[in-house]
Amino acid sequence: MLRVSGLRRAGPGRRAYAGPVRLTEFWSRMDAKFGPVYAQSYALDQVIAQLDGRTVRQALDGGVEAKAVWRAVCDATAAPAAER
Repeated sequence: MLRVSGLRRAGPGRRAYAGPVRLTEFWSRMDAKFGPVYAQSYALDQVIAQLDGRTVRQALDGGVEAKAVWRAVCDATAAPAAER
């Protein structure tokens, strides 16, 4: 089973609850913004200065709150206020 920051894949495109609700909401927003495949790629590969030069995954794994990581993603992508 593939582990994704507090979520476990429960089949193609589906996720099962395995962690805090805030991470579930974070990944739902990432999927909505980037699409499920690119969201994972972005989280693994994109270094964000606001996260002290870490990727989304590194920041989450390092204990940064999902809300703070989401704000950093929004700032880095110039997301409109409606997405924040």
